Amino acid sequence: MQIEEHRFRQIVVTALKNIAREVDVIDSDDLDPKLTDGVFQVDFETGGVFVLSQQVPVRELWLSAFSKAWHFRYEAGAWFERDTNEPLEKVLSALFTKRLGKPVTLSNPGPAA
Repeated sequence: MQIEEHRFRQIVVTALKNIAREVDVIDSDDLDPKLTDGVFQVDFETGGVFVLSQQVPVRELWLSAFSKAWHFRYEAGAWFERDTNEPLEKVLSALFTKRLGKPVTLSNPGPAA
């Protein structure tokens, strides 16, 4: 059963705000995070970008980084990649760790308040 659109948007807003809050405290001058309506983008001063955006028609969050894409679905209070079932926070932590060259651990951005 698909989440109602209004509820999905609420869950996304909370998730993106939680992710943005955690990224804001990462100790790096290389990050330039931006949160807009339904999109969280991190530009890196040394080049490159990560984009996490809501896809309302399919009720997913899509992540683009390192010329690759992931598609996350919200289930049981967390976001999971639809093909690999990896949690969003695990994928994001690995990507930030790789990009910044130091350990980064993000927590589960859901559930919505």
